[in-house]
Amino acid sequence: MQIIPVDLGNKRQVEDFLHLPFSIYRDTPQWVPPLQMDERLRLNPKRFPFYKHSRASFFLAVDSARVIGRLAVLDNRHYNEYNQEASAFFYLFECENNVEAAHGLFNMAYEWARSRGLNRILGPKGFTPLDGFGLLVKGFEHRPAFGLPYNPAYYIDLIEAQGFVKAGESVSGYLGTGIVFPERVHELAERIAKRRGLRIARSGTRAELRTLIPYIKELYNTSLEGTTGNTPLTGEEMNTLANQLLWLADPKLIKLVMKDDKAVGFLFAYPDVSAALQRARGRLLPLGWLGLLLERKHTDWLNINGAGLLPEYRGSGGTAILYSEIFKSVRESGQFKHAEVVQIGVENEAMQREMENFGIDFYKTHRIYQRDL
Repeated sequence: MQIIPVDLGNKRQVEDFLHLPFSIYRDTPQWVPPLQMDERLRLNPKRFPFYKHSRASFFLAVDSARVIGRLAVLDNRHYNEYNQEASAFFYLFECENNVEAAHGLFNMAYEWARSRGLNRILGPKGFTPLDGFGLLVKGFEHRPAFGLPYNPAYYIDLIEAQGFVKAGESVSGYLGTGIVFPERVHELAERIAKRRGLRIARSGTRAELRTLIPYIKELYNTSLEGTTGNTPLTGEEMNTLANQLLWLADPKLIKLVMKDDKAVGFLFAYPDVSAALQRARGRLLPLGWLGLLLERKHTDWLNINGAGLLPEYRGSGGTAILYSEIFKSVRESGQFKHAEVVQIGVENEAMQREMENFGIDFYKTHRIYQRDL
């Protein structure tokens, strides 16, 4: 068995790296292929914004001319500068159930990270704050929400065999239309919004949604102040988010909580297009794009990808506004029968308890691992 660094100018090696998941998950009906154009872009240093400030390396495990594993290792300089760390990320790990292959891949990642002066590695964690993160450790029987990681259960053993330990977890919860949401929470949300001069801003068209993008960037980056383990969005990353919003979103489901002309809270929700991606095997051409557009209009699944308020607006019942808007997003359109609230950090115990009290079932868990180098 060999561990081979991927030459990003070698089309065969790039294809091998991109194709491996289709082999790993060929008998896994839950798996959702990622958008292949996005995957290719990540391996293009001339076009992907990440490489303007940071570096990455990619490896393949090959046994008897057959690719059986892959791994990416990242030196995210923006993350390290913001958090005053020297950490590497591992990402895009896929491997057959072969400890030797996993060991070889991670040893190459460690060597690369140490050569760049990094002293810790954590992951799975992606190129931008917009990437889904963590290893799935609970909920293997369920299809992942669009953009979130899925993996076989044996990956837990492969990664822990490399000396990784748990660094953190996030949970995702199921919300069905059968849940009876307390009317008093809607009433409380209305009273608080009126008393504190808050309003909900949302768009009717994609052109109107684009006008909210600067508010979203400012809100996201402001909300990180005083936190660790995060990275502010750059202008180019914000443009990537804007393109995702405009392609996938129903504008009415992207909501901002406004205080005068300042955004102080947000709720991001998307129609889930995972079923269309499965049918198209992650490809937009020749007709995959049409399937995604149709799925966006007809899917009965909604993904709630983020909700938050600036700290000074959370107290005195302020989160009631977010809960009220979450349930309104599920109910108002009449399209959705199922919703998933994705990746809430387990450290946010108060939000989890409140959501569980409303009947949300946290049925998936993703875990971040770390290891000293």
